[in-house]
Amino acid sequence: MRLLVRFMGFLFAAGTVVFLVGVGAAAGLIWHFSKDLPDYSQLQDYEPPVMTRVHAVDGSLLGEYAKERRLYLPIQAVPKLVINAFLAAEDKNFYEHGGIDYTGMARAGVLYLQNFGSNRRPQGASTITQQVAKNFLLTNEVSFSRKIKEALLAMRIEKTYSKDKILELYLNEIYLGLGAYGIAAASLVYFDKSVNELTVAEASYLAALPKMPATLHPVRNRDRAIERRNYVIDRLQENGWIKQADADKARKEPLVVTNRSNGAHTFAGEYFAEEVRRDIFERYGEKKLYEGGLSVRTTLDPKIQVMARKTMVAGLVNYDEQQGYRGAISKLDSSGDWGVKLAEIKSLSDISPWRMAVVLETSDQSARIGFQPNRELGGAVSKQRETGLVTLDGVRWARAAQGNLKGKTPTSVAQVLQPGDVIYADPLYSKEGQPVEGQYRLRQIPEVSGAMVVMDPWTGRVLAMVGGFSFDQSQFNRATQAYRQPGSSFKPIVYSAALDNGYTPSTVVLDAPIEIDQGQGAGVWRPENFSANKYQGPVTLRNALRQSLNTVTVRLAQDIGMPLIGEYARRFGVYDELPNYLSYALGAGETTAMRMVTAYSMIANGGRRVKPTLIDRIQDRYGHTIFKHDQRECRGCDAPGGWKNQPEPQLIDRREQVLDSMTAYQITELMEGVVQAGTATVVREVGKPIAGKTGTTNEAKDAWFVGFSPDVAVAIYMGYDKPRPLGRGNAATGGHLAAPIARDFLKLALADKPAVPFKVPAGIKLIRVVSKTGMRAGPGETGGTILEAFKPGTAPPDNYSVIGVADADGRGGAPPPQQAPDSGFFMRPGTGGLY
Repeated sequence: MRLLVRFMGFLFAAGTVVFLVGVGAAAGLIWHFSKDLPDYSQLQDYEPPVMTRVHAVDGSLLGEYAKERRLYLPIQAVPKLVINAFLAAEDKNFYEHGGIDYTGMARAGVLYLQNFGSNRRPQGASTITQQVAKNFLLTNEVSFSRKIKEALLAMRIEKTYSKDKILELYLNEIYLGLGAYGIAAASLVYFDKSVNELTVAEASYLAALPKMPATLHPVRNRDRAIERRNYVIDRLQENGWIKQADADKARKEPLVVTNRSNGAHTFAGEYFAEEVRRDIFERYGEKKLYEGGLSVRTTLDPKIQVMARKTMVAGLVNYDEQQGYRGAISKLDSSGDWGVKLAEIKSLSDISPWRMAVVLETSDQSARIGFQPNRELGGAVSKQRETGLVTLDGVRWARAAQGNLKGKTPTSVAQVLQPGDVIYADPLYSKEGQPVEGQYRLRQIPEVSGAMVVMDPWTGRVLAMVGGFSFDQSQFNRATQAYRQPGSSFKPIVYSAALDNGYTPSTVVLDAPIEIDQGQGAGVWRPENFSANKYQGPVTLRNALRQSLNTVTVRLAQDIGMPLIGEYARRFGVYDELPNYLSYALGAGETTAMRMVTAYSMIANGGRRVKPTLIDRIQDRYGHTIFKHDQRECRGCDAPGGWKNQPEPQLIDRREQVLDSMTAYQITELMEGVVQAGTATVVREVGKPIAGKTGTTNEAKDAWFVGFSPDVAVAIYMGYDKPRPLGRGNAATGGHLAAPIARDFLKLALADKPAVPFKVPAGIKLIRVVSKTGMRAGPGETGGTILEAFKPGTAPPDNYSVIGVADADGRGGAPPPQQAPDSGFFMRPGTGGLY
């Protein structure tokens, strides 16, 4: 008995020693791994990379920019269904344990011993808290040391933060495949839904992804993905978080995902979205753009953008088709499975409803075509094959651009198309405007390009922008990056300078041949009107602008001086520095469509400076406004305590007056005459008050129209990216090419707007004058007269005084020294502003 007692005492002592040694070893181990643990307190101020989102004026999504596609969602905004799905998949005891699931660790340990030496990856037993510790503070290294650090951090995190905070960090940080981080972004990427719209099946699929997002790809590994999704559904039912009927229904749902685009999400808004992206990058830098979670409210009006895109593309295509058909994009062997071969050819993704197709067989009356199949989410070519017919009506436009049939209308489809031709086609429409089922029209990507900018003239807000035919084809934004000669569309700036400095719309200038001795051996410059050798003699400024007479503009520029015109060009923002060469008065310099529409907007709003903007407001990730375009002061907008019969709020506008308001009205009236009876009469069809000016550059390399109504301004130019003539004669002018596009756009944009006349500023006197001479009309004289606008202190002339009479013999004097060029590069005959 005594021996037994002594033996038991020995065992107790030995056990105590072993226990103490174990405790000491554990303490030492904990101390060893604790001394270099990361600082977990940083989780309190954690700011994950969040994507910047760009919205149109109606709130629709325009674009998203991120290195990690993430939208941070507070735990209060996460639906209970989504929370339960992730708990069921990852850690059902999350709200009970203290950071470590000891049962799970024991189970993982047993499996590790069973699989020892098999090279299988050890099964983890990480709780959600441990995953937070690993994802935020540690690496993905597979080792015992990392697991120990992970467990230690998990226990400390649990003591510091609430369960909801830990779960919020987890649900926003995890990677869920396809570039999506966090549940909010994943819900959009996979299903194009907010988390509040997810079904049981969809939430369960997302919850299945954290451990192996690549393995559970919804297309490449669909069966495996559905199996894991159904496992999560089973756990939800087992835990009593969903009813059996809901579980049965969810298991039967097919796994259908939406391939959500990373580009612009508003149709036809690609050029606008890219311009906004560049702006944010320049303002705040790359990190803020791609990680800062900015919310950007832009000025884009999606309805107007679609109108602008539609009319601009139609104008480019109509012109291009008139030049003839240049042939197929490519050729391929159309035998066998043509869909796979066609899918390898890159097609433009932003020119819907145009679709790429291959010609399968042809006859005199039609050609059977096969459309390019879609690619599924995993990149595989869809097995569906769609065909249609291109009829003779669909190729009648396709006169050969070169060869034996050049200029001849096709009488057979086989004259135009051959089997293997890769083409574009879109639905063929009847005369009633309805698509003809199964029939298509041949299309071709236009060689010509151009730009359109639509602006609110009162604020400078860009409502729409078209930077070319296709952003997918070329990201070069011709609205802001293409510097082109504006031609005669610059003349209103010259006339504004004159009207602002003593001239009137009735001032008479001589329209006659003129020679300018350029000096220094540069030769003589003889500017001509568009209709060469046709001159009208004395004409008023109104009639000269209406008919876009070059010799009158040159004489006017001589009279007021190019330095003054250069000053006004700077005020309006058309040019930063205008050389003192007379040819620049005819628009021989280079500028952009954005600058031109901004300049005209200042005329339209009564002479106030506007700064063009694509952005109304920018907010940071916390909702604080960090940029606002509208800097006007609103007095009385804050009304503490509500309405108490105080005066109405007032907007205080301190913007610079760049042009006298009365001058602005005079030049507006002159440009309204251009639309009513001048070079832009096609725009008259809009049926609303429109003022504007056409422009055609030397050799007809660019065609312009810039104009405005009381509420919207638009600038349009058409030209080849590598400048070359658009044609000859009237068919290649701004009035023939650009103005019709403006007409079609303004018809749509102003369809629901009343016909509001331009506002007459205080002080303007409207006096009836003879339209041809500009002199005051006699009592009762009405025929051939108009109401002309005059400033106080001015009146119609009483006698016929003509500027430029000294040059009527055709010789012309040399310009003042500051205007004499040092070369004749821009001064050759016909340079700039022909029409």
